[in-house]
Amino acid sequence: MNFSWKRNLWVLWVGVFFCSTAYSTSIPFLPIFLNTSLGIEENLEAWAGISFGITFLASALISPYWGSLADKYGRKPMLIRSGFSLAALYFLTYFVTDPYLFIILRIFQGLLAGYIPAAIALVATNTPDKEVGYALGIMATAGATGGIIGPLVGGVVSHTWGNAEAFLFSGFIVLVAAAIATVMVKETESKKTGQRSRVREDLREAWANRSLMMILGVSMMVTVSVMLLEPLLTVYVMQLGVSQQEASLSAGIIFSSVGIATVLAAPRWGRLGSKTGFTKILIIGLIGGAVGNLLQFFFTNLYGFGILRFTYGLFFAAVYPSINAMIVKVTDPDFRGRAFSLNQSATQLGTMIGPVLGGVLGGIIPIRVVFIVNGLAMLVVACLILRKKLEQPKTTEQQTPAKTSLAAKAAK
Repeated sequence: MNFSWKRNLWVLWVGVFFCSTAYSTSIPFLPIFLNTSLGIEENLEAWAGISFGITFLASALISPYWGSLADKYGRKPMLIRSGFSLAALYFLTYFVTDPYLFIILRIFQGLLAGYIPAAIALVATNTPDKEVGYALGIMATAGATGGIIGPLVGGVVSHTWGNAEAFLFSGFIVLVAAAIATVMVKETESKKTGQRSRVREDLREAWANRSLMMILGVSMMVTVSVMLLEPLLTVYVMQLGVSQQEASLSAGIIFSSVGIATVLAAPRWGRLGSKTGFTKILIIGLIGGAVGNLLQFFFTNLYGFGILRFTYGLFFAAVYPSINAMIVKVTDPDFRGRAFSLNQSATQLGTMIGPVLGGVLGGIIPIRVVFIVNGLAMLVVACLILRKKLEQPKTTEQQTPAKTSLAAKAAK
């Protein structure tokens, strides 16, 4: 394993970075594309919301199926399948002139997604135990970096060449991600089951693993927490005194500050988690994020608010690497592809729920109070985790005899 795990890590880091960048390039111009290229003039906001959210919904529903195939055939085939399929769909989007066909393509983008969870699962199962925390911390920075760079790249590409041409760019970089995974990634620890399990059976097995279910719940809740501010941050920036013309730029910088903090801190949290335990690191990240949210209620200066968001990001960077590492700890090797796909379903649902809930709360209570609600919710989650031993493997009663020894090895 030692000869290839670092190569796998860095190749898949690039692949996840490219896929995250490709998806987020459309964020700045998606409503404009719908209006100017597809002719949507009425209910533009609804069309933009549907086209944005439908991909997450489709991905959340199909992820368990792809996870079962990953455990049957290996994670690398899922990388190849997803990468080349998504590249083709991005290329097809360039030719679309009908809004309904565009929605259909967005649905298929969700249905055929899976590069990122497959990449994380492959890294988790093909990295030496003592390096898993560090490797998953590194992988967490890939998505964060792509999320930072993507909207900027999308804005530049759409301004320079056009909105439709930006989808060609997305297709090209996803094609590169698929190609390098095909040629350079080696899966040496693939525990193939020999037959594809049924999704209902997978859900039943996951439900029996209480530690896994709680981790998935935490994953969804923290994603809701992150996305809660998506529809509110620009409005709040204007409430701090920024002009409408400069609000989008200022909000973008503040959003990016959290991503930059994640890039800086996530690998360090991952390495520390390998030494001290990921439950402790997760609790530190949640408490730090909760305090950061609570303090945001008191900061009414734009620069102070931005600095606080960056500090919040330094602590919150501990959360996702810890969740991924804990999934490895509490699942058998032959179930991990399905476990990471279930985690993707949880995060995709959180990505859908967060902006909707944030918009509702923002219409009922002042945005500053939303920070308090968010912070208190994260503290509640941290307190619940304190009462559980999430890194313990499934109990013997919850395992089949054949899996008991595998689970014991996975927990070491």
